[in-house]
Amino acid sequence: MTRRKFLAFTGSAIVIGGAAYYGFSDKNNLVRADEMRDSVTLFPLKPDEKEILTLASLAPSGHNTQPWFVKYVGPYHWIICNDKSRWLPGVDPTQRETILSIGAFLQNLEYAANNLGYNCQFNTLATTNQDENIVDVKLTATTAIIKYDVEQIKQRRTVRSNYLKNVLKKEDSSFLTVEENDFIHYIPNTSKEHVWLNEQTIEANRIQTYRDDAQKELADWIRFSSEDAALHLDGLTLAGMEIEGVPGWYLRNFYGKSDVMKKSFREQSIDKVVKEVSHASAGWLIITSRDNSVTTLLETGKRLQRIWLKVRVKNIAIHPMTQIIEEAKTNQILNTSIGIQDPIQFILRAGYVKNYPNPVSLRRSVETFVIAIA
Repeated sequence: MTRRKFLAFTGSAIVIGGAAYYGFSDKNNLVRADEMRDSVTLFPLKPDEKEILTLASLAPSGHNTQPWFVKYVGPYHWIICNDKSRWLPGVDPTQRETILSIGAFLQNLEYAANNLGYNCQFNTLATTNQDENIVDVKLTATTAIIKYDVEQIKQRRTVRSNYLKNVLKKEDSSFLTVEENDFIHYIPNTSKEHVWLNEQTIEANRIQTYRDDAQKELADWIRFSSEDAALHLDGLTLAGMEIEGVPGWYLRNFYGKSDVMKKSFREQSIDKVVKEVSHASAGWLIITSRDNSVTTLLETGKRLQRIWLKVRVKNIAIHPMTQIIEEAKTNQILNTSIGIQDPIQFILRAGYVKNYPNPVSLRRSVETFVIAIA
C-alpha cells in the first residue's frame, strides 16, 4: 500500500491496524494555547506591551513563518522589522507577501493598542521590501478612542473545508467591503470568472508543487511531529492543515521533510487542492491595491486583516490561495481573465460554514521576537 493510498482513506488492513494502535498511542495534534507564555527576557516588557505584541503576532503569514521581529526602543516605542531568516524566496522572491503579512501584524497591533486605550503613531521607514526596519511605532495613552473587541483577533483562523454553496448575501458582502469597495471584489460561484479561478488555482498549485525550490521550502515549514511543532511554534501543523484522526497520527509518526519531496506526497497535495476548490463555496474575494510600494502593501495587509476579523461574525470562512499570483505562467493572464486592472495582492476562497472551528495555528512567544537596541 502506498502512502498516497493511505492518506486517501482506503480501507486496507494497515489503516485498520493503525487505527487500533492509534487508540493506545500519540493522538496529540498540537494547537495554539491562547494564554501568554512566561519566558526569560533581557528587559522587562510592561503588561500592556506584552499583550499588544502578543495579539499583533496572531496575524497571518505565508506558511505561518511569522516574518517579523520588534526592536524595543523604549517603553511603548518599537520598530517593526522584517526578519530575513523567515522569508520564502521560493514562492515570494520579492518579499511582497512578507510586507503584506507585516501589514496584517500592524493592524492587529493597532486594534490591540486601541483596546487598552492607546493611540498609535506609525512612521514608515522602509523604501524596499528587503529593508530591515519597516515601521516605527509610538503608543500614547488617550481616553478619546474607540475600543476594539480583541476576541475577534484571538478567534481568527483559516478554514479550508466544509464550505456551503450559498452565494454571499448582499448585506454580508456589503458588511465585508464597506469603505473598501475600490479594493475588494467579490466573484460569486455563479460567474465564469469563478470557474476560471478554480481551474487556474489547480494549475498553479500543480506548477508550484513540482518546482523543487518551492516544495523544499514547504518541507522546511511543515511541522509533522508534535515535538517539532512545540519546539518552533510556527510553520504549518497538521491541525492547521485540517489533517486529523488516524491520518494525522500516521503523518506525525512516520513522515518527515524528505517525504514532502516524493511524488506520492506531491500528487496527494494536488488532489487535496482539487478537492478544496471543487467543493462548494460562495466564490472568491479578490483584494487589490493601487501599486506595489511598501506603504501600499502595508496598507493592503491591514485591509486583509480588517476583513478577516469581520468574517466570523457572519459565519463566513476564508482560505488564502495565492498560487496564481506566485506562478508566472498563471499570474501573467490573471488580471485580464477576471477583468480587474489594479495589482491583485490576495485571492481568497470564501464561503459560509455551519460550525466555525477554533484557531489552531501556533505562535511564538513575544520574548522570542522582541530584541533590545542600544
